[in-house]
Order: sequence, then structure tokens, then C-alpha cells
Amino acid sequence: MGNGALEGAVIAVAGAGGPAGRAALLRLAEAGAVVVGSDNDPERLAAAVDAARYAHGGATVTGESVDLLDLESTREWAARTEKEFGRVDGLVHLVGGWRGSETFTKTSLDDWDFLELLLVRTVQHTTLAFHEALQRSDRGRYVLISAAGATKPTAGNAAYAAGKAAAEAWTLAMADYFRKAGGEQGPTSAAAILVVKALVHDAMRADRPNARFAGFTDVKDLAEAIVDVWDEPAAEVNGKRLWLTEKP
Repeated sequence: MGNGALEGAVIAVAGAGGPAGRAALLRLAEAGAVVVGSDNDPERLAAAVDAARYAHGGATVTGESVDLLDLESTREWAARTEKEFGRVDGLVHLVGGWRGSETFTKTSLDDWDFLELLLVRTVQHTTLAFHEALQRSDRGRYVLISAAGATKPTAGNAAYAAGKAAAEAWTLAMADYFRKAGGEQGPTSAAAILVVKALVHDAMRADRPNARFAGFTDVKDLAEAIVDVWDEPAAEVNGKRLWLTEKP
């Protein structure tokens, strides 16, 4: 398998059971990483882990259910991962969710309550739990997946766009931590944001064969972009929004 920047790296993937998580597990394992996934759906996570193991014989891919809405549980996951594998070189944050409305006027604040937990609180918990281990790594990376709507919100996506924008701001604060920790030599670890319009995968295309999905990023291409974050020096990606779609 891989012999590049990810060979032997230990990468945690939050939200590993969904289509994007499944693609990420496969690509990270192919690149030679030890992959540790988490998801709130044990069956979905087990299927994703098994698929990555089957596709890449000999790869170490594990999974466990972690309550990322609980800070202590998230910290325990980070500590267990570092203790078992001796290091943590990355956290890929793929926890998502979406709710929208027909108009701005019809926005429900219940949607914000729901999305704030998924899009913001999980980012807060994973960054706080993993930042020290990532800083100890010689190639630590925190990778957030965000949406173009955070930069240019639309009337019906107020709650979603605000949640993504808050997650980006929190991640950029972590990037500043890495920058300051690096001192004059520059950061050795990085927090980066991959920005998409939306994601598409094979099952979506099968369900909607006539849809164009213009501007959408395939989950396989997203997985490739995630791997690419490790190919660049920390200073080149730290605190950067890396666009996988046209800027609005």
C-alpha cells in the first residue's frame, strides 16, 4: 500500500459510517495509515470498517461508537487511540447534518438547536480532545469538511450556514494554536478546512439518474483531497480554506 506521508500514520475519523466516511476509510487505508473510525450508528460503522479492511488486506482499520456530544467521552477516545497506537497524526471531521426552510421567515430555531450540536459542538469536542496529541505529532492534521454556504448563506439555509461558519471559526482558532506552538520555525501541525458545495455518492446518482449534481464533490474525490492535506507542509495548509468547488 502507501509509502507517502500517511504511511504508518494514525488517523481518527469522526463520522466514519456515512458515505464520505466510508470513502475516507478506504482511501486512508490505501495510503498506509492506521485508521480509527467513530460513528453513532454501530451497524453502519461496522460495515464501513469491514469494507476498508476487505479492500486493503493487512490494513489496520478499527471502529467504535463514541458519543461526540460528550466531551469526556471524546477525550477518552483520543486518549485510548494514542495509548493503543502510540500516536495520533490526524482527525478528520465528517460529522454532518442538514436542515433548511422554504424562506428565511420560516426558519425554525429548532433546526439551529439540532445543527448546533452536530456541526459545532462535535467540532468543539474533537478539537479540544485531540489538539495536544496532534501537536505532539510530526505530521498532525485536523481536517474539517465545510460548505460554501458558510461563506455565502442563502435565505433558506440560515441555520445550516451559521453552524458551518461557527465550525470554521473554531477550526481556525485551533490553527492559530498550532501557529503559535510552532514559534519562529512555523507550525508542525495544521488545522485545515475543505470546502464543498455539497457531496454526492453512487447511491444518490442511482436514486436520481437524471440529476446533474452540478458543483457537487464526489465522496471519492473528497477522500483524495483529505489525503492530499498530508502531502503539503503544515505551514501551507494551516488555517487555510481549501476549495473543492467554485468560490461563491
